Amino acid sequence: MQTWPRREHYAKFGAFRYPHFSMCAPVDLTALRPAAKQRGVPLTTAILYVVTRAANEIPEFRQRIRGDAVVEHEAVHPSLTVLVDGDLFGFAQVDYSEDFRRFADCVAERFARAREQPTLADEPGRDDLLFMTAIPWVSFTSFSHPMPTLPADSIPRFAWGKACEQGGLLKMPLSVQGHHGLLDGIHLGRYYQRVEGYLRDPAAFLGGG
Repeated sequence: MQTWPRREHYAKFGAFRYPHFSMCAPVDLTALRPAAKQRGVPLTTAILYVVTRAANEIPEFRQRIRGDAVVEHEAVHPSLTVLVDGDLFGFAQVDYSEDFRRFADCVAERFARAREQPTLADEPGRDDLLFMTAIPWVSFTSFSHPMPTLPADSIPRFAWGKACEQGGLLKMPLSVQGHHGLLDGIHLGRYYQRVEGYLRDPAAFLGGG
């Protein structure tokens, strides 16, 4: 901690009752939607992969606060809300893999399990997660997640909404929320740049059509 360049920022924002901040920006799905459809890939699975892969490539998104220490995971994994009977939802925890096909197979299996056996329970003590939700009915311009504050939760949150045509492009809102002791605006900027890079060239991870 004494040699960590962010120690002053961490101490300042870690003292806040609510140290979290969020950003929402539109991302371009114009290339992704037809590429996924051509390959028979659910669009949600492709979006989930891009959102997760981009987070894994930025160290600050893999860092977590544990007591008075900060740890950095080698990989972090998405935990997504899944709609179930009764207009309720459960959580599906997916194992991240850079290999898209392996990732997609895990998504299909975990989503099916979440629908059959819905639960809101996370594995106790596990913090190598990325919490995510999709709100496909609304093209929102801001989003805020409920977050524990005693102690403050350091797991990043993501949300995406309804994609709409804008000037010949297919735009989708993507919200990112994190702990300011670990993340700054520059890190979110780099994150969105990576997301846009993957969305511009989906064949690079989806494979040939």
